[in-house]
Amino acid sequence: MISSVVSGAVHGISSYLMQIEVDMSDGLPGFSMVGFLSSEVKETIDRVKVAIRNNGIKLPPSKFTINLSPADIKKEGVIVDLPVAVGILVAMGEIDENSLEGTIILGELGLDGDVKHIKGTLPIVRKAKESGYNTVILPRSNAKEGAVIDGIKIIGVETLGEVIAYLNANSGEKDMLITPTKVDIEGIFKAIEEDNNGLDFADINGQAAVKRAVEIAAAGFHHILVVGPPGSGKSMVAKRIPTILPPLSVKESLEVSTIYSVAGMLGENDFLITKRPFVAPHHMITETALVGGGRIPRPGVISLAHRGVLFLDEMPEFPRNKLDMLRQPIEDRKINIVRSRGNFTYPADFQMVGALNPCPCGYYPDRNKCKCTPNEIRRYLGRISGPILDRIDICIEAPRVDISDLTEKTKRVNESSRTIKQRVMKAREIQEKRFAGTDLRFNSEMSPKDIQKHCKLGIREENYLEEAFCRMELSARAYHKVLRVARTIADIDGSENIQQIHLCEALSYRLTDGKYWHQNEE
Repeated sequence: MISSVVSGAVHGISSYLMQIEVDMSDGLPGFSMVGFLSSEVKETIDRVKVAIRNNGIKLPPSKFTINLSPADIKKEGVIVDLPVAVGILVAMGEIDENSLEGTIILGELGLDGDVKHIKGTLPIVRKAKESGYNTVILPRSNAKEGAVIDGIKIIGVETLGEVIAYLNANSGEKDMLITPTKVDIEGIFKAIEEDNNGLDFADINGQAAVKRAVEIAAAGFHHILVVGPPGSGKSMVAKRIPTILPPLSVKESLEVSTIYSVAGMLGENDFLITKRPFVAPHHMITETALVGGGRIPRPGVISLAHRGVLFLDEMPEFPRNKLDMLRQPIEDRKINIVRSRGNFTYPADFQMVGALNPCPCGYYPDRNKCKCTPNEIRRYLGRISGPILDRIDICIEAPRVDISDLTEKTKRVNESSRTIKQRVMKAREIQEKRFAGTDLRFNSEMSPKDIQKHCKLGIREENYLEEAFCRMELSARAYHKVLRVARTIADIDGSENIQQIHLCEALSYRLTDGKYWHQNEE
């Protein structure tokens, strides 16, 4: 007898449906699995046989042939224990084959028949809905994760016995036996309170220029680099950037949650990412962990920062080759990984925030403290390549904090994250109206053609920018970045036109890289 069960698997960040066929026939007793399988998938049959036996079902002395299709996709990192077990039981007549109509089955089995947590549930359930299936049976711990996809019935199970009982029950009794899992996404987002884990810009004394630059970066989704000595508050500022970013929309939340689902980072309680990610990798991170890939391809850190912030602390400590890997994702907002078994594309639409000391000891250009030689400083800063610097819109210096900023705290009230966030939201709304009907969302995404349309200058402003361009020896890319940043500053100020004061501030954010990099190239 032949049975057929539909399951699913993840390929990169997307998913595909898999058909599992089981043939039970006369012959030498045994099990064989085919379908371009990896070694971990071949181990499935050993777990399944023991799980079935431990649920009180005796396997007949027959020959079982199990086929996983499509056969042209390598089944790596795929968990098919539960659907294979169901397929065998259907072939044996223990489960009615008609009960599988319109149903997809996912899950890993323990030797005692327990159904265990799996990765990639969210994209598989979405694929199931798109393909017209109406029910998904999956581990109880994955049920809420799958239920965020509306319009499909999610049945969470804990044991193989529950699956058998559910499939053999009459249609009217199924929902009474196991209640379908439901999640009110709209209600979750409405109930979200503004919890910033105790982080607030009001905690930061001094560094007004840095906070202003960060506000501009958040408003226009610009990449930013902060240079300053140890203890100047660079990391403190960076960690508070998510507190001034607009909240995730439902669509963005599903995008981010899909990535975390594939990476296996969603749990039974944390089944939906509702806050913008903040990812801060250590400088010793491997290349694969940074950009993604591996033998069984998985998203990297830059994809985990999608729709959020990627913070690179002590940026020159990262090997130059790892930093240069960010060039394509920064430009294209995605990462393409080519392997012999296929091409994988992961989203990587993040805001990069870099922080670094100006020299190995951290105190340049203060020669009273800094003992680094010019060659040491040049080599240290040279770890950040020109192409990476040219892709950073804003570069700001964080000077040593003055004692007066620390001792006069009671006399001054710093702006809170809530206040700054209101200005950021207002600027984002202006950009949303400006780019309505296009693929653009932020000023940082404007192409040179878009800049000509949305960043028109008066005669006075044109002359000022032309003079600054020649004096500062800006590149064409830097010229366009100045206009993008100036457009964001004008949006924050509520100005329809870019004025000279906006250009002046935008140009000031190109001075710091000239001070530390171009000066040390001489």
